[in-house]
Amino acid sequence: MTLDTDNLNRFYNKAYDWIITKGPSVILGIAILILGLWLIKLLGRWMEKGMLRKNINPSLRPFLSSLILITLRILLVLTVMQIIGVQLTFLTVLIGGIGVAAGLALSGTLQNFASGVLILLLKPFVVGDNIIAQGQEGTVTSIQIFYTIVKTFDNRTVVIPNGKLSNEVIINISREGSRRVDIEMKFSYGIDYDKIVAVFNKTVDEFKACLKTPERRIGVSVLEESGFKVIFNIWVNAHGFTDTKLSFQEELMKNLKLGGIKLPGMSD
Repeated sequence: MTLDTDNLNRFYNKAYDWIITKGPSVILGIAILILGLWLIKLLGRWMEKGMLRKNINPSLRPFLSSLILITLRILLVLTVMQIIGVQLTFLTVLIGGIGVAAGLALSGTLQNFASGVLILLLKPFVVGDNIIAQGQEGTVTSIQIFYTIVKTFDNRTVVIPNGKLSNEVIINISREGSRRVDIEMKFSYGIDYDKIVAVFNKTVDEFKACLKTPERRIGVSVLEESGFKVIFNIWVNAHGFTDTKLSFQEELMKNLKLGGIKLPGMSD
């Protein structure tokens, strides 16, 4: 009975000493933890409103918010552990080793991830834009963190890693809203150039898809022994460019024939 009493007294003494020496640190750590979690929660709400106000891409908002808040919570927990007196040397080394290993294993994935964030922030293209990238031409249908989906004009779905898009040339063919149609045709020297100009102007005036600005343009581009080449330039909306070009070429060819202008390859 005496032995049990002595053990109990020693336990009480050690507990009392621990409370006296460590208690204030533990209480301070708990208080900082509660306060820190509350402040991080407020910061999360403020970030959501700020990103919404700045029109940050919806695909990027949850990720950025989660990344920052989780990082702050981890730093808060490590700070509280340090205040309480928990030794973090081994834990720090372990986390560093895991981070290095994960970085080496996921280097390509991390590159795609970083590129996706930059694309969503800098917006070299957005969903709905027509682009030429990696030898593919089509409409951007989705921009994800790791890859971008492009639907080509012949109805193929192309998935392009964002790392490729951030390191290569991207041609955004619809951002400016309009594109120029360039058509070059060859005529014999026996054809009156003014007549060609008149037919071209008539075709443009009647073709509703032609834009009034920038101005249309026509001119002799090449002089050869067998004839001369004429370049026709009109401006149309970027979306639907190919269909518009095909339709205009058809109308121009038809009007040239109706105007009595002989086209290359036509027999007398």
